[in-house]
Amino acid sequence: MRVLVALGGNAILQPGQRGVAAEQRENVQKTVEQIVRMIRASHEVVITHGNGPQVGAILIQNELGSAKVPAMPMDLCGAESQGLIGYMFCQSLENTMRREGIEGREPVCLVTRVEVNPDDPAFSHPTKPVGPFSTEEAARKRMAETGEHWIEDAGRGWRRVVASPDPTGIVERNVINTLVSKGFVVVASGGGGIPVVRRPDGSLEGVEAVIDKDLAGERLAAEVKADVFMILTDVPAVSVNYRQPGERRLHRVTADEVEAFEREGHFKAGSMGPKVKAALRFVRNGGKRAIIASLNDALEALEGASGTQIVP
Repeated sequence: MRVLVALGGNAILQPGQRGVAAEQRENVQKTVEQIVRMIRASHEVVITHGNGPQVGAILIQNELGSAKVPAMPMDLCGAESQGLIGYMFCQSLENTMRREGIEGREPVCLVTRVEVNPDDPAFSHPTKPVGPFSTEEAARKRMAETGEHWIEDAGRGWRRVVASPDPTGIVERNVINTLVSKGFVVVASGGGGIPVVRRPDGSLEGVEAVIDKDLAGERLAAEVKADVFMILTDVPAVSVNYRQPGERRLHRVTADEVEAFEREGHFKAGSMGPKVKAALRFVRNGGKRAIIASLNDALEALEGASGTQIVP
């Protein structure tokens, strides 16, 4: 099968860790060992991943260093994070496959742009917090000087917010499909991809925004014609009544059943909601199966033995 594997944040950085390079490399290696199990089982694998902590660190570094070197806009910071995470995955994939005698499946990272609609309502209502916290005085000064949007964030200080528009297409889809057809293991669209808009003359331009990584993963899965869209996270399955009386894990369910649970409010916006939305979108758009499962049970979930399996 051709499988689009969308990795959650735990694939690169675990809760409580500082984010030093050694920690991230160790986590990536553990993740790669699960992915290589799927490759060894003869599945075609395309990988995408989150970048929240990494791009957050880059934005803080930008802020702290801005007195000495110019700060970069968010599209360039996103590209930087794709490169550093993709490098870690490619290095670990190549070394692991070489050690296990897997040939002809060379890994490659592609810095990926994802197109969004310039008229997306999200641009009028930015909601995605990014970068460091600040004082109210400094935040209001930045808003007056730059036109940025800042909000008070749960008593922790003020923080910048940007738009989170819906992805409409993967710019590099033809390149990715060519690489996959030739046997490469492609790492693409990290962190939701670099958001770009198409201007009236057909040119592309990066924008200050963050695309949800799971929705971008679904778009990538559709454009590489994946049989399965697999979201690997830190829980064994999707649950209804999560952490409440009557909690129940969902195993094999139809899209209609999941949508009914969604309408009842079981999947919160800040946690499982985007994952369920992306999985449903994949199945509704013609995908054969979407999976939400634990990173540690990747091959078992692909074989249908664990995780939540969403079918048409």
